[in-house]
Amino acid sequence: MGILGRSVVLLSCFAIALAGALGAHRADGAALPTPAHLPTSATATVSAEPPEESLGADSQNADAYAAVRREFRAAYARATAGDTESRDDSASLKAYPLYPYLVAARIREALRGAPDTLAPADERAASFIAAHSREPVARGLRRAWLDSLARRERWDLFLQAYDESEANDALRCESLDARLARAPLEAPSPRSVRLARDIERLWLNPRDLPECEPAFAWLRRTGLLTVELIEQRARRALAGGHSTLARAIVAQLPPTRAAPLSQWIALLESPGPSIDALIASPGTPVEPAALLAGWSRLARAEPEAAVARYEPLVRARGFNDDGASPYALALALALAQDRDPAALDYFKRVRPADLDDEAIAWRVRAALWSGDWGQAAEWLAALSDKEQQLARWRYWAARSAEQLGHSTQARELYESVLTDDDYYSAMAAARLHRAVVPHPRVLPVERQILAALERAPAFVRARELFLCDLRGEAAAEWELGYGSLAAPERLQAIRLAASWGWYDQSVAAATDQHVFNDYALLYARPYDAPVHAAAQLSGLSPDVIYGVVRQESLYRSDAVSSAGARGLMQLEPETARITARYWGLRRPRVSDLFDPYVNTSLGAARLRMLLDRFQGQLPVALAGYDAGVNAASRWLPSRPIDSDIWIENIPYNETRGYVEHVLWHSLLFSWLRSGGEPQRADAWVAAIATREANVASVGLRSAPR
Repeated sequence: MGILGRSVVLLSCFAIALAGALGAHRADGAALPTPAHLPTSATATVSAEPPEESLGADSQNADAYAAVRREFRAAYARATAGDTESRDDSASLKAYPLYPYLVAARIREALRGAPDTLAPADERAASFIAAHSREPVARGLRRAWLDSLARRERWDLFLQAYDESEANDALRCESLDARLARAPLEAPSPRSVRLARDIERLWLNPRDLPECEPAFAWLRRTGLLTVELIEQRARRALAGGHSTLARAIVAQLPPTRAAPLSQWIALLESPGPSIDALIASPGTPVEPAALLAGWSRLARAEPEAAVARYEPLVRARGFNDDGASPYALALALALAQDRDPAALDYFKRVRPADLDDEAIAWRVRAALWSGDWGQAAEWLAALSDKEQQLARWRYWAARSAEQLGHSTQARELYESVLTDDDYYSAMAAARLHRAVVPHPRVLPVERQILAALERAPAFVRARELFLCDLRGEAAAEWELGYGSLAAPERLQAIRLAASWGWYDQSVAAATDQHVFNDYALLYARPYDAPVHAAAQLSGLSPDVIYGVVRQESLYRSDAVSSAGARGLMQLEPETARITARYWGLRRPRVSDLFDPYVNTSLGAARLRMLLDRFQGQLPVALAGYDAGVNAASRWLPSRPIDSDIWIENIPYNETRGYVEHVLWHSLLFSWLRSGGEPQRADAWVAAIATREANVASVGLRSAPR
């Protein structure tokens, strides 16, 4: 469910009819602890602290567009439903900054009309794009128009409208079709040479491009698709692990050129049997890159099987220590991520030249998991200077020094971490038996700059689009305005977005400017009513719930991940239904998951289920929330182990970061809510119970809390 490393789809308010809050009950029949007057739409559910007031000179006119905004939303909804004409647009609507978006929406709909209506639509599109060519509003319309022209094979118009700077690979392929259709290009000519060069660039893409097949066919037909080009693309596909695409490409090669690549495909798709065959037949040639790719895939999928084959493979292929080193590294990494103590032995077989910081990090983690503190200290010293300065590795250097009896060095290192303000600084405070005191740095308010930003046309449009729930379009306008700002103005843009309640954009701008410690600004609490209702239902702290909300969706109630997780706490529909059934709540519809009351209640209930499943161990429950209960169960130790070591050895980088961030977010929310009282992180030091202990506890809790 985690939002890190995942794409979020922005959903328009006009595309989703958000349902009302759940009329849910607990299994014992008691009503949910939510207000009796639950709102009926997601837009109404946010009974939050209002966003920080507009700070610019125009704040008194901040809602001057309220009436025309309502008119725009109604007209835009009609346009996306098929209304393509302006009819009786008022003068105020035509003067509204977003009126071009309404016009563009109507033209997009007109381009979907009957064939005899498309010529006027083409004229409208061409005129609009010419008038707004440098504005974000033209981009979406240009794409829709180009798609329409390509379907109709109106190639002359297509080439006139085409803009390479805005094109993706599919559009580039269509532009090749347009160029091919202009005139026969069978004979060599300057134009055909340029075209062939452009097709070759797309041909060498290691991904499948079905839209380019007509252009690729022309390349074959003219004899310009050489064996060398075919082999080059096949190798690129194989290097990217795309064996299915590679097989289709390799089929176009002569047998002698295809053989080694077919062997590479076999090593990727059936690494065990393929490696066994190479062990049994030491004289069979194999490309080193192919063998290492197959070996790495075997090690990741079946570490124990790779261990059994390591020595036979090294002997059969005649590897010396240097030659065996990459194979030892691939196996060591797989074993470390499987938390297998044998990883240490294989890491010791890797030559230093083969180790980058990521490999060294896993080498350190393997030593920590095995309790080999001397080895951990030695390998920590092998990290690059830049890595050694990170709070993560200074903390582990302190832990290693402490375990090795170097108490003064350990204390100095812990002290050095305290000011970093993250999970590791909190852990350092806990190790020193101190409370955690965050170090806020308030971003100054520059009212003159803010006033100028609020008046800038791109930011005016961005704000109005945001308030109309056209988030994708709002982000494009924001990017246009933000990209032209000087450094002092960019800093104030952080505060500007926050004052609108556009928290994800505010945090993104802050991250871009390396502003992390204005906690009052960057740790908003815009959903207090639903969060507190969810806390009452689940027994969780509101701070933990807010920590999950901030990490999962950055306060986006309409967020949808590439995996289909929805809403503030990023619930997948089936997970939400299972949770509702367990707690005796009404089955939620997919649209319900965009309601903050519904989403936070079910998300908190789900996290409570995981806490009960994992003996109240919050790090394990959070890992299960992000990566799934089965993954978290697999990661449980065979012996009790310190929670920091367990978290550090979570094999998924995303989930490891997720757990660390949610813990820190939760502490900050608690600190803010307390008015700045120092916080304790002592509970974070507790050991993680064994797999057996967790399994034994499952049957003890068969009903919701």
